[in-house]
Amino acid sequence: KRKKGQHDLPPIDGDFYNLDLKLTPKQREIQLKVRNFMEDEIRPLVNEYWKKDQFPFEVIEKFRDLNIVGVPYEGYGCPNLPFLMEGIIAQEIARVDVSISTFFGVHSGLAMGSIYLCGSEEQKQEWLPKMQQMEKIGAFGLTEPNVGSGVAGGMETTCKFDGENWVINGQKKWIGNATFADVTIIWARDEDSNRVKGFLVRKENPGFKTEKIKDKMALRIVQNAIITLTDCKVPESDRLQNANSFKDTANVLRMTRAGVAWQAVGCARGAYESALKYTKKREQFGRPIASFQLIQDHLVEMLSNLTAMQTLCFRLSEMQDENMLTDEHASLAKVYCSMRMRDVVSRAREVLGGNGILLEYDVARFVADAEAIYSYEGTKEINSLIVGRAITGYSAFVN
Repeated sequence: KRKKGQHDLPPIDGDFYNLDLKLTPKQREIQLKVRNFMEDEIRPLVNEYWKKDQFPFEVIEKFRDLNIVGVPYEGYGCPNLPFLMEGIIAQEIARVDVSISTFFGVHSGLAMGSIYLCGSEEQKQEWLPKMQQMEKIGAFGLTEPNVGSGVAGGMETTCKFDGENWVINGQKKWIGNATFADVTIIWARDEDSNRVKGFLVRKENPGFKTEKIKDKMALRIVQNAIITLTDCKVPESDRLQNANSFKDTANVLRMTRAGVAWQAVGCARGAYESALKYTKKREQFGRPIASFQLIQDHLVEMLSNLTAMQTLCFRLSEMQDENMLTDEHASLAKVYCSMRMRDVVSRAREVLGGNGILLEYDVARFVADAEAIYSYEGTKEINSLIVGRAITGYSAFVN
């Protein structure tokens, strides 16, 4: 017999406004393929690896078969699909685990994107096909220990051409994938021209050293590292030939920032759907807690935030595909989605009560990982100033 309050229940689906109907049949097929992969292959193992602070290297081979690396790039074996699909894929991966989504975004977005936008044809031919097949893994080294948001004008890592090689000195911090990446994109300030340049630094380069960052409370599966470059010699052939100022670096960040906004959507959706599932099963006072007024109020607030985030990001990706995307468009999405994501995961933890702090229910992992999304790819404050400058005409950045 059914207990009081139990009946045929609606499906658990965070896409309340049916944005999936705007996808083509082929795009929808890719979305569901990624979703099924994440549910079948990734969900069963992420909590254990998150707890151990380790990366599941066995999933790289399985990712390769999905053929979703380098989604928006043309040529070099890449799918050449709309930026919208890159966002949808980022959401689907983050919906199950933000760490795996970050690993994927660093490799496919930041590392491959740097080569795609700033590399010579020879460099693209050497790296992109192998990275698309995940035969080679990439990392992206911009952030530094002493310089966070001010890296555009205060970069401490330097490079100098000695007539034969570029000699790089400095440190980078929080570099995802760096402990095992085959190539790391390193950005450094030229001592002679004072301009920022980009380099393909191979893991075997002399003077290149990585040290894993331990004891993180977020993105524990991501293998972040401190990189130390000590007279690291890089040949001219491994200098990104079309990266000649920080504007070129910013072009890469603009392209990938939309993906981080989608990551926030995925994190929020995963937390919301986990919480909704829990409330339908958890009983108190003889009834499922999903039937309580205060629980439903939390769920509706979560869904409202999630739906607003989804529709904003959908339009953002459409603008990117129409070549209309600006820094302020990407920054507004990052600001809004990272804030609303925080609210969603907080409410998800609240409706789970004490169980909300246990890994087995997944919500605790979303709560912790949300803190990393909130900070990386531009803090809320920096992205707010980018949007503020665009709408007022005044720059509030410190000169």
